[in-house]
Amino acid sequence: MIHARGLTRRFKTKGGGVDAVRDLDLDVEAGQLVAFLGPNGAGKSTCLRMFTSLLPPTSGTARVAGRDVVSDPAGVRAHIGYVGQKSSAGENFRVRDELVTQGRCYGLTRSRARERAEEVLDMLDLRPLAGRKPGTLSGGQRRRLDIAMGLVHRPRLLFLDEPSTGLDPQSRANIWEHILRLREEHGATIFLTTHYLEEADTMAERVVIIDRGRIIADDTAGRLKSDLAGDRVTITVHDEAEAAKAAGIARRIAAPGEVTEDGTTVLLRVPHAASALPGYLRSLEAAGVKVATAETARPTLDDVFLALTGRSLREGDPQDGAA
Repeated sequence: MIHARGLTRRFKTKGGGVDAVRDLDLDVEAGQLVAFLGPNGAGKSTCLRMFTSLLPPTSGTARVAGRDVVSDPAGVRAHIGYVGQKSSAGENFRVRDELVTQGRCYGLTRSRARERAEEVLDMLDLRPLAGRKPGTLSGGQRRRLDIAMGLVHRPRLLFLDEPSTGLDPQSRANIWEHILRLREEHGATIFLTTHYLEEADTMAERVVIIDRGRIIADDTAGRLKSDLAGDRVTITVHDEAEAAKAAGIARRIAAPGEVTEDGTTVLLRVPHAASALPGYLRSLEAAGVKVATAETARPTLDDVFLALTGRSLREGDPQDGAA
């Protein structure tokens, strides 16, 4: 559904120019649910704009839904749905009318547009709201309407840019229920960005991480966490002298650079914390180190990014205003 090779987008600046996306290679097959992650300014939105033919690449190629984004942008748009961060619907017409108008814009006949409007109203539980104006809807209801607008022409591929940002937890869960149902019942290919890392971790079957315009990781969330971050074992002791001794023992267990000290706390990263902790505690006891607390934690996708780049996914590092 998405096949990009060497995709680059360069923006002009006073100093000459900056690459928001550089030599990006990406393949997304039909039926996948892919979470596209990166800090602010990493190039996520620039990629989405190129994939949806809203922004031409400076160089490289991309075929989306079988169409070239440069030579056949109309063909790309006819076969995809795109739900941006801002609301898609206007304020002056009823929800049902907005959906019919959207269908007509995609070339559906009037009768077919009305049929599809009724179908997506049911699909996204919007029928009770069909006679209301978008301006009267809650944030979660408007977001469901945005997704309905992106689906009215039956796209093979749906792009979602931050679909749940700003919503309360209940509305976020409701949006995800509909996204997952779309995929299960209709075989939709879904490519989305999100700042909620737990969503990508639990919902997406594939996670792609971009930083400074380049893809730096691409795998399942589980494998990325296991291979690149590792579990965490954290202990606290009673004084810094004991912490230094505990850190020395930890370095026999963990790889170089995977042990850190902070006052009376020692943290080490290991492949499997549950199996490593008992042996570590026995070694500490044998060395006369009294442990005050001990805990283990599974890694997060933010830990993966930290391991790859030395900073958090939640940190902004914008290269330019467009990325």
